[in-house]
Amino acid sequence: MIVSTTNSIEGARIVDYKGVVTGEAILGTNIFRDFFAGIRNIVGGRSGAYEKALREAREIAIAELEAEAQRLGADAVIGVDIDYENITAGDSGSMLMVSVSGTAVVLAREEF
Repeated sequence: MIVSTTNSIEGARIVDYKGVVTGEAILGTNIFRDFFAGIRNIVGGRSGAYEKALREAREIAIAELEAEAQRLGADAVIGVDIDYENITAGDSGSMLMVSVSGTAVVLAREEF
């Protein structure tokens, strides 16, 4: 499955548009991750725990997007947009949400 942020696939002709497809992933972050990320924010540096969680959430969301496109009979997803949100869940910490959307398309068989 080709997944692209562009509105076309170079060298391929789109022969059918299957519609908008989406994928979402929401991952809870635990109190220790929040605590250590807070320390990193104070002293500077990167938060490896949050980076790992974001990467995992993005991979899950894109896999869902691909699965939905495949169910529709698409060969590719174009115009993909990736959004990130940090959702505060009160005293229980926060959650990371990654949502992706794009247009599922069918490419001409002889071109890919």
